[in-house]
Amino acid sequence: MSLSASRRLAATTVLTVAGLLAATAPAALAVPASAAAAPTPPDIPLANVKAHLSQLQSIATANGGNRAHGRTGYKASIDYVKGKLDAAGFTTTLQTFTSSGATGYNLIADWPGGDPNSVLMAGSHLDSVTSGPGINDNGSGSAAVLESALAVSRAGLQPTKHLRFGWWGAEELGLIGSKYYVNNLPSAERAKISGYLNFDMIGSPNPGYFVYDDDPALEKVFKDYFATLSIPTEIETEGDGRSDHAPFKNVGIPVGGLFSGADYTKTSAQAQKWGGTAGQAFDRCYHSSCDTSANINDTALDRNSDAIAYAIWTLGAGTTVPPGPSFENTTDVAVPDSPGAAVTSPITVSGVAGNAPSTLKVDVNIVHTWRGDLVVDLVAPDGTAYRLKNSSSNDSADNVVATYTVDASSEVANGIWKLKVQDVAAQDTGYINSWKLTF
Repeated sequence: MSLSASRRLAATTVLTVAGLLAATAPAALAVPASAAAAPTPPDIPLANVKAHLSQLQSIATANGGNRAHGRTGYKASIDYVKGKLDAAGFTTTLQTFTSSGATGYNLIADWPGGDPNSVLMAGSHLDSVTSGPGINDNGSGSAAVLESALAVSRAGLQPTKHLRFGWWGAEELGLIGSKYYVNNLPSAERAKISGYLNFDMIGSPNPGYFVYDDDPALEKVFKDYFATLSIPTEIETEGDGRSDHAPFKNVGIPVGGLFSGADYTKTSAQAQKWGGTAGQAFDRCYHSSCDTSANINDTALDRNSDAIAYAIWTLGAGTTVPPGPSFENTTDVAVPDSPGAAVTSPITVSGVAGNAPSTLKVDVNIVHTWRGDLVVDLVAPDGTAYRLKNSSSNDSADNVVATYTVDASSEVANGIWKLKVQDVAAQDTGYINSWKLTF
């Protein structure tokens, strides 16, 4: 799990985006009415997950004690995972980028089949820090995602959705690999991802059971699973924005995930609830040389691995909701540099009965040389503004190409909707290229 984000991503692609985006599909997040509607999720064998961790430990030991970006241990780790997936029938793509003067790697694995109009994605970062082998952070998440993918193959699963898995490089340097993947997806491809599930540290030795609360539907799936085990969960706050779900969330993709705790201290109330030692960190070996194969709680690793499979099976069988009518404005509108007034681009909606949906999709394409300067709002016909994007000095990528979901159910659908954009910092300029509303 990363502690910081980079100001600028210096990256160069080696593979074409077109090759990377093979077998993708349009987004529509839907959960079955009940888990019974989905094929029965498997019990992920703990022994298999631990065998992967043993391999990652051996790789680190043979390569200077770590599996960090730019080191031989990371490349050996990605080769190990890729070999397993290739043998299991996945279509794998190795995406390369450059960071800190070294070549980095993302591994993307697509399971053949599934609805070409909806992609469910699960991922984890595979790199460690330079100070240790990174077996909990994040061998644990990487091994569990790998074994869940292999379980898909063993079951010959034919999900409703297209399944994709990702292992990210250079997360420990500021989410570099996952940012590179997301930033190089055209908006049409981003819109095909119905949900991204992230797993970063799921076997902490003094564990908690934390669930991401970013998307209610995804959060509910994990909470429902742990409820069947009578295990209470808490909302994950320790690492919010510090792992690879953040780049997906920032472009409007629904995200969810699990976490067992890092360097925060377990409280007495948490120890009563989950066991373990109060007054001690969830993982005392966080980012340290002692994050070895001995730094794993088997029970937490087993439960979280099963929860991953449960989510993939349950969400993967979700029915696809066909999109409603859409309205688009493709007229360019210049956005003046700061200090300057906000500008708007209108869309007239007609012929839609009743109110707007609670999942109104707003596709935005703004060309700009520093997207962190921009504040973006959707303005309803009655003048109510819905914030889509805040400004951020750390958000250094070019352009805003994203799909946002807005609960606009209190608004009458028909009328003039506006995209409102303001540049709040000096030096960089751009324009609204196009935007679209899908009801």
